[in-house]
Amino acid sequence: MALSQLLAPSPVLADVTIHIKKLYKHYGNTTAIQGIDLDIRHGELFGLIGADGAGKTTTFNILGGVMEATAGVAQILDLPARDARNHTGYLTQQFSLYPDLSVDENIHYSAGLRLVPEDQLDRRRTKYLKLMQLEPFRDRLAGRLSGGMKQKLALCCALIAEPQVLLLDEPTTGVDTIARREFWDILARLTAEGITVMVATPDLDEAERCDRVALIHNGQIQQVGTPAALKAALHLNRLVIRTPDLVKAEQALTPLIDPKGLIADVSTLGDHIEVLVKEVQSGEDLVRDRLGQLAIDHIQTAAPTLENVFIALLRQKGSIPSSIPFPRTQQFATPTTDPATPKLAISARQLNRVFGSFHAVVDLDLDIHYGEVYGLLGANGAGKTTTIKMLCGLLPSSSGEMSLAGERGNLRSPALRQRIGYMSQKFTLYDDLTILENLRFYSGVYGIPPRQQREKICWVLAMCGLEGQEDLLTRQLPGGWKQRVAFGASVMHEPEILFLDEPTSGADVLARQQFWQLINDFARHGTAILVTTHYMTEAEQCNRMCFMVAGRKVTEGSASEIKAMQPGQLFEVQVEALQTSYDLLRSHLEPWRISIFGDRLHVVLDHPDVDLPQIQTWLKTVQRSRSDIQPLPFSLEDAFIGEVQRAGGAPP
Repeated sequence: MALSQLLAPSPVLADVTIHIKKLYKHYGNTTAIQGIDLDIRHGELFGLIGADGAGKTTTFNILGGVMEATAGVAQILDLPARDARNHTGYLTQQFSLYPDLSVDENIHYSAGLRLVPEDQLDRRRTKYLKLMQLEPFRDRLAGRLSGGMKQKLALCCALIAEPQVLLLDEPTTGVDTIARREFWDILARLTAEGITVMVATPDLDEAERCDRVALIHNGQIQQVGTPAALKAALHLNRLVIRTPDLVKAEQALTPLIDPKGLIADVSTLGDHIEVLVKEVQSGEDLVRDRLGQLAIDHIQTAAPTLENVFIALLRQKGSIPSSIPFPRTQQFATPTTDPATPKLAISARQLNRVFGSFHAVVDLDLDIHYGEVYGLLGANGAGKTTTIKMLCGLLPSSSGEMSLAGERGNLRSPALRQRIGYMSQKFTLYDDLTILENLRFYSGVYGIPPRQQREKICWVLAMCGLEGQEDLLTRQLPGGWKQRVAFGASVMHEPEILFLDEPTSGADVLARQQFWQLINDFARHGTAILVTTHYMTEAEQCNRMCFMVAGRKVTEGSASEIKAMQPGQLFEVQVEALQTSYDLLRSHLEPWRISIFGDRLHVVLDHPDVDLPQIQTWLKTVQRSRSDIQPLPFSLEDAFIGEVQRAGGAPP
């Protein structure tokens, strides 16, 4: 099939489940969606991708029957969306669970609302609890479930009426890496059963697992196609450049960015630089020429990602926000005379924290230097937030030693707190204050001199894109903008040590890119930064990181080092009977080794020479032709899941 056909909107076919034609929605003078056309097929896993405010949630609200369109057609199963609600399950961004009810009680309540016959309820409940691996937790209160388990329970509640269509608006926000992969494997199984799934996600790595995706910008669909077709249509290649002087290399290459020229984009990711080029050899020659005398370890060629596609589209539209320099008054780069031994900002030895009989952090050792971005990665419940709270003096340790900015005694002293910035998982802003009142409050708490307060507050408002809206109550802001303001409030006083606990959870691609530009800028001026994230593409930005499992550090190093130390090999397997092959391999291998990515399987094998022939033999039992199996480099997500599972898995 020609690429133009893959990217073209689908024709209206007999198997179309969701049909959208010339759909508009106005809020007063604001047009949220502008003439959307989409056709989504029976049993398709379809992704809607866009920045905050692009129109995704408005589209879902119309399809879910909770909002009327201004004009146009929105049909599900040939019915107007509002009339198709009995055939539709809708999972909104906000949890729709009752925390004081048990897992069973939440499902029973949802079944009652959807008029599920009592004689069918037990069969359905057992089926979906087993699918979601929630059977052992039927009596647990929903409020005591982890984020991933809550989302699985919410999906159970949406499925209990056995809808033909599922609408999922950012269902994995705040969910850890392992739970997210399990969630997407479940979605693949549901589509194999004939359920049509439409999903929005801010994580473009997740979107790679969809059958097709639509890119939406300013309320308009820009492109539709399979992830492979969209990446091919980009006509760009990715150069991965490793050099010991990333800052100078980035400064030399960034001025070359030109959407119509040879270099389309430049980005720094932890221990390397990625450059999107139109032609590999010419692009590499230009890079080497521009870097001149700078040392280059090596340059590798890689395929573009879906995130590259999205950023390139926004750059063409002129929608990439310009960088706004931070009004800096001091620098914390405090290297020793020997660059090989940078000065420690954060140190912990044999750090422990016990809550009753629960050992949350176990014998943890950490060393984080000034000017370094260090990632603390782990599943929900691994001990990350507890570690941060101990290090910044919000929670006493049970045992162990800590030092912060050279201080070993009172980590709660007012003088030390002035040198620290902290952004928690939950927004640290006051909802009943305006944006400006919040920023004035924090600038006063942090002791920013009055003559600097106005400049710092103006920077936060400009960085957030909220100039002229500073008198809005904070509770009126969408989550992504709240995070921007909270980040600005945590850095206005120019901390020399910065703790960021999941700062970008739920933020869109543009917001996350902006966050990391700021994080890297602070690090380059000497700030030591400890950050947690569930997005493994973000973790690539860290200079070093560690993986935590059940309170213990199981591995540490740069992203490249951790991927290189993985045993065995990752393979991509193209098969005819996708779901059947998936189930078969999971019955023979450890389940975490098998996952569905779009129309292919990813399989991790520790001993490929022995395991590959066996896999071919197994697959022959479910399909006629020989499977196409190709090796792939480990992603950081693959490395993370492998390390966590080999160390004993994630806590429930």
